[in-house]
Amino acid sequence: MSPTRAAVPITAGWVDWCNARLLFSALGDIPPDGHEATYYAYLETPAHPVLAPA
Repeated sequence: MSPTRAAVPITAGWVDWCNARLLFSALGDIPPDGHEATYYAYLETPAHPVLAPA
């Protein structure tokens, strides 16, 4: 197996760990994919209507 072919699964494993398991304190100690799911759920939540002054 060539060194490049050997590096692909190792790199993929590292990317998976970084995206799914590594906790980021800047994100509230949750993994990036958890933060992403929360963010998109927030975007899909309807906003409160803005009331016009009477």
